[in-house]
Amino acid sequence: MAGAAICLAAPAWCAGVAADAVELGGFDVVIMGEIHDNPEHHVNQAAWLTQMSPVAVVFEMLTPTQAGIAQDVQADGPAAIARATGWAESGWPDFTLYAPVFRALGAASIFGADVARGDLRAAMADGAASVLGDDAAAFGLTAPLDVDEQARREKLQADAHCGALPAAMLPTMIEAQRLRDGMLARAVIQALDTVGGPVAVITGNGHARTDWGVPALLKTARPELRVLSIGQIEDGPPGTDTSFDVPIATSAAVRDDPCAVFR
Repeated sequence: MAGAAICLAAPAWCAGVAADAVELGGFDVVIMGEIHDNPEHHVNQAAWLTQMSPVAVVFEMLTPTQAGIAQDVQADGPAAIARATGWAESGWPDFTLYAPVFRALGAASIFGADVARGDLRAAMADGAASVLGDDAAAFGLTAPLDVDEQARREKLQADAHCGALPAAMLPTMIEAQRLRDGMLARAVIQALDTVGGPVAVITGNGHARTDWGVPALLKTARPELRVLSIGQIEDGPPGTDTSFDVPIATSAAVRDDPCAVFR
């Protein structure tokens, strides 16, 4: 991957930063975005974990219960984690994609933020705040989104689902996304409060966004934290995308047409 020098002095836009040029020192939290099925993204995350040596790692892909199980068998290696957590039945992409990340954990504590299906359904019906309870206000999730952000997020959801979702369903999908953001942010704070930092977060690009993802929620709840957001963007330079502090240009994964299932 070709890339320019890191530009953290003005992190709203970095043009073509190389994955191996990212400097992770001095941050309390580093959010490592990904496209879940892209192997290159997980190799990059593993390299960043090795460089960073975090005290804790939060996984979007593990529930808190699974994270505890993974912690118990961590010394036995990634294959043991996959078996013990029932990864193959979780619905996430094949564990071999994530194995480099788990190999790079070192002695880091493992935290999970995956959301139970029942909680997702509750958020879609009654809003993310109804599930997060007392934590919702601290993260700014009790307030409705402004009109422009609501419209932008609905368009992103529509595009992500190939225009196949009924318009009435789009706001409910946003509430599910807000719940996932809240669960990730809550797990980060739990990690900081129980084992300290720095903390790394392994999650999808959508949750790594600085405008409304986990970084925004952490800024609301703990404004003193030094947070870095990395997004990994396929197919060439990230263009004018300002959704991340550091956007990384990567190759695209080989995949079937994601819209085929909607036809």
